[in-house]
Parts: sequence; C-alpha cells; structure tokens
Amino acid sequence: MRRIVNPQQTRLFDSFNPVLSERARQRLLDDWPGVFRHVILELMPVGTLAGHFSVGMGRPTKELYSMAGLILLMEQLDWTKDQAVCAYCFHMNVHYALNLEPVAHDLSVRTLERYIDLFEQDDLAARVMHDVSITLVELLDIRIDQQRLDSTHVFSNMAQLGRTRLMGAAIKQFLTQLRRHDKAAYESLAESLRKRYAPSVHHLFGDTGKDSESRRLLRQQVAEDMHALIERFSQDASHAGRETYKTLERIFYEQCEVQEAKVVIKAKPGGQVMQNPSDPDATRDGHKGPGYQVQISETCNPQNEVQLVTSALPQTASVSDSGSVAGVLEDLAGSQLLPEQMAADTSYCSDENVQKASEAYGVELLGPVPSGSLKDKDIHQLNIDDFNIDENTEEVICCPAGHSPVSSEPNQDTGQSKTVMSASVCERCPFVEECPVSKTREGYVLRHSGQERRIAGRRREQDTEVFRERYRVRNGIEGTNSGMKRRTGLGRVRVRGRPRVFQSILLKVTGWNILRASVCAKMREIVYRRASLGILGYLWPMPVGIFSPGRPRKDRRDLPEFILAWSDRFRRMAMAA
Repeated sequence: MRRIVNPQQTRLFDSFNPVLSERARQRLLDDWPGVFRHVILELMPVGTLAGHFSVGMGRPTKELYSMAGLILLMEQLDWTKDQAVCAYCFHMNVHYALNLEPVAHDLSVRTLERYIDLFEQDDLAARVMHDVSITLVELLDIRIDQQRLDSTHVFSNMAQLGRTRLMGAAIKQFLTQLRRHDKAAYESLAESLRKRYAPSVHHLFGDTGKDSESRRLLRQQVAEDMHALIERFSQDASHAGRETYKTLERIFYEQCEVQEAKVVIKAKPGGQVMQNPSDPDATRDGHKGPGYQVQISETCNPQNEVQLVTSALPQTASVSDSGSVAGVLEDLAGSQLLPEQMAADTSYCSDENVQKASEAYGVELLGPVPSGSLKDKDIHQLNIDDFNIDENTEEVICCPAGHSPVSSEPNQDTGQSKTVMSASVCERCPFVEECPVSKTREGYVLRHSGQERRIAGRRREQDTEVFRERYRVRNGIEGTNSGMKRRTGLGRVRVRGRPRVFQSILLKVTGWNILRASVCAKMREIVYRRASLGILGYLWPMPVGIFSPGRPRKDRRDLPEFILAWSDRFRRMAMAA
C-alpha cells in the first residue's frame, strides 16, 4: 500500500519546533537540508515509484518521497548503504531534509536495496538529473548562454587486472562453476591445469618470476589453457551456455587469436575489451585506465552567482571526446538548456563538430584547432584564409593582393576547389614567396577545400588575444571535476556494471548541483520564504529578503495582514503546546 506525504503540505504544528532552537533551524535552512526539503524533495519521481505498489493492498510502504530523496542523498554525500540507513533512522538533518518526523525511524538495508533496484529499473536517475537541473536554473536565474565542456574519468568498484591475471580470473571462474555443477568433467582435466588456478584471483601466479621472459611464458601458457578449455566445452550445451564460459570465450578472442593452430597473443587489443569479469561493461582509456567516464557541461557566465552542471552524459572509458559532442548537445536541446557558446578542449573541436554544432544546434563550439589539421606553416604568413572566397561555392574571388583568378572551379566529388592564377601576375607579386599557390604548367595553382579554409581561419583566430580572453573560462571546469570527486566521490563509485554505475554518476552530479545551489544567497531567500509561509511561499511573488527566520513582526510589514495574524496565532499555539 502506497504511503505518500506531499512535501508542500503544511502542518498545523511543526514537529521540529520543540526540538530545534532558532539558530539550529537557521543552520538547517542555510545548508543543503533546507534546499533539499523546500526545493528538491517535491521533484522526486514518486509517481513512477508508486506504480510498483498497490493503492490499498498490503503493508504500507516507506514514505516514497523520503525514500527517493534518500537514494539521491546517498550519492550526493557518498554514503555506503549502511551509512544511508543509519542517517535515515537517526540523523535529524536528514529527517528535516526528507520531511520526516524528528524521531527514530526504522529502515533495513534490504529495503533500501529494493528501492535502488526500482530506481535502476525505471531509469529514474536521468529524470531526476533533468528535473533538478532545470528547476535550479530557473529559480536562480542562471544564464546558460555560455557553457564549457569536459570529460572526467570514473573508476567502478572493481580490481584493475593486468592481461595475464584477467585471463587467469576468467579461467578460475569457469573452473569453479564447472566443479560445482559437473565434478566429473572437472576432474577429467589435467591436474596441472587445476592446480594452476586453485589459488584465489589475487594470489594467482604468485610463484612466477618477475622477469619479462617469465611473464611472457606465463601469459602464453594461460592463453593456451583458455583455448584448450574453449575447444573442450564448446560443443557441450550445458556448459557453453553459462555466463562464465561466454566470458572466457569473449576474453580469449579479445586478447588472442589463432594462427595456423597456434595461439598468438595480440600486441594491442584496444580499449573496447573486457577489463574485469566482475564488470563486463567497463572499457579502457589509454591514458586514464579502465572504467567509465562522464561528459560534463557546465554554465560559465561570469554574471551567475554560482555555476551549475546542465548536462551529464555517462559513457564507457573508451568513447572518444570528439564523438561525444553531438550527444551532449542533443541532451541539452532536450532540456532546453542549449548555450550560444560552448568552450571545449582541443579534442572536441574538430571541423566536423564545429560545423555540426553551428548548423544543427546554433551553438558556437569554441576551442583550439586539433594538431595535424593543417600543414605546419607560419600562421603569420599568407594562407587560404587571406584569399577572398565565396563560402557557399568555395570559389576564389580574388587573391590577397586583389588579383582575380583565371579560373576557380569547385569539384563536388572531391570537395576541393582548383584555382588558377595568371603566371604574369603572380611572378610580379611581392607576396609570391609567402603565398600558398604552387607553380605548375597551367600557371600558379591553389587547391583548397572548405574544411581547410575554415581551419586556416580558426588557426589564425586562436593566436589573438581576443580568443584567449574568450577561451579562458574553460579552465574552471577542471575545478568542478575535482570538486565533484572530493565532495560526492565521483572519482570511484561504490558499484559496478553499466546500469548501476550510470545511475550513480547521474545522481552524484545532481547532488553536486544541490550543494552548489545551497551556497547561493538567492536560494537561501527562496528557502526562507517557503519555510516561513508554507504553500503560500511557493506562490507569493513578493521580495523574499523579509523572510529570514527570527525577524520580528515589525520587520515583516510588507506581508498581508491576514498572513501575519495567522502566523502569530500558530506561533502562540505551538508555544502553549
């Protein structure tokens, strides 16, 4: 049976009045508990959660707003499940944040796990991130026209295994399950093979030498053991259908190949390979290691009192930054939080991404040109950008010296334009040594594409002080990534597996926005207003500075008289009680 208490519902007597002093209440309102109770809690997806329970049958559920809020708080404050249960039962600031009575509550870890599973099942973390971000941006009047983009690495709760230990762990898991379900088949294997994988995963191959030759021979032996097991059980449906066998087979073909009946270990298997059997979704970034990553888009307008994250796109670690721009912009468009300018690192700012961001979303992608986009030339010499070129047809109108070409013909198949200049004109030109034209039998020829023209212009622009001043705001997102890892534990989450890791990432980023909003003066005024007037505080459009707790009645003269009268009457009744 569903149990739901609307956070906006006002109470005749506030149960926190007898247990909180004015100073203690003000501390709650000034910090994240006040923001959570009076702004965030009402945004929890209780309607979806309620769909899993009967309206009138069965034992009452835990209060659904409080349980949804607890799952968010657990990630925001980087709690374990035991810490979250303890906070729900005994911590007064959590009771206030979750709109619970200030008494001891009962909650088990298993019940919390059940609600976490429901969150994952309905993909509610993405919805919470979306709703909270939009609400905070609107309430705080955050300007979203300028944003910055970066990615940060996230480790899941798994061990980092080398290639040999990874293959050994897969063999051990298969052999353990084989011994449990088919002991005769297990005992039919060679005794040397069984003994080799008898120790625990972290003690495998402990007696092997540390020199490079010993490690090479061991890796080859493990690879051959994998191949032998795959051939031995591939035709046995009772074992080939098990997850441990599929993992064994996947790791073998990702790390090895068979050439003329000989097992050969791949020199470079790439990043999109399994990193640990306990987390089959994790991949590897060549520089940062195994795990996941998240693309973060954050506001950076200097007029904002605080900067908030507007988009978080979780990914596996092997996804390139360059291929993530479209996904981030699509997410921002879905939330109606698209900026006018997006400052990003070099890896994001390929010509293709810059063009797509501008044409499809109307966003200026601001960042340095990736290295290798143009031949290394002195950017102060003449280049394609100095020619007068029609941007629509890519036809050259005139050269930097003002001379018209003999011909300029774009080729639609190759995407390049061929421009021929008069030899008599170019030979007498004082800029011929600096000009990018080449001397041929036809005369002086210039070949260029639209991409080369745009990159030449961007390369010239990024060497200006104006560009450096505009691009300076991007550096602030490094502090945001560091802050999220310190405050919310984003650097290493407590779960593994793609669905649960993605949920944890989204809720941690949402929690970071809540923590940032709680230090904003405007948010404190909103919290004071809603705490002072209850449901009227959500609707009353007057200035909010007069709602600070503890202000005498004469300092609230702008309030309607009937509100003052009822407020004083409730206060006297509470004191008498």
